[in-house]
Amino acid sequence: MRKRLEGMTAIVTGAGRGIGHAIAQELAETGANIVINYVTSADAAHELAEDIEKLGPRALVVQADVADFEQVSEMIKQTIQTFGQIDILVNNAGITRDKTLKNMTRDHWDDVMRVNLGSVFNCTKQVLPFMLERKSGKIVNISSFVAQGGNIGQSNYAATKAGIIGFTKSIALEVSR
Repeated sequence: MRKRLEGMTAIVTGAGRGIGHAIAQELAETGANIVINYVTSADAAHELAEDIEKLGPRALVVQADVADFEQVSEMIKQTIQTFGQIDILVNNAGITRDKTLKNMTRDHWDDVMRVNLGSVFNCTKQVLPFMLERKSGKIVNISSFVAQGGNIGQSNYAATKAGIIGFTKSIALEVSR
């Protein structure tokens, strides 16, 4: 029996652990080839690749800081060279640097903005042309309930997650046709 996503390729950022790991596993179980993006979780990313390939789909493990535009460009290049297409992008990568605003440094703020929001721009900006050319594709941006309700010590995190919601709605209006 054909699996629903068989023959499709999905990039999952931050797939080395946590939610990204679970998303990559689930997409593979439905037949998609998976690009496992990670920054520091090399062993977990390679173990996930082995698990995915036991299921049948192919896996490509790519270490790339998705907050870096050039590293994302290289990841996209490797994906196209390996699979020839990108059907799904899951912007999942994210970090926290929790401090109350009184104790938060500029580096805490900038790091979270760069990774959580900058990575969504970097990946979407570079994947979108491939999807528009094929007139097909899905982009899933992971946000958080904190975007709407806030959380003590997470003004930077909440701002990025709210930004992802606004970004997602705007891009949907731009390209949904």
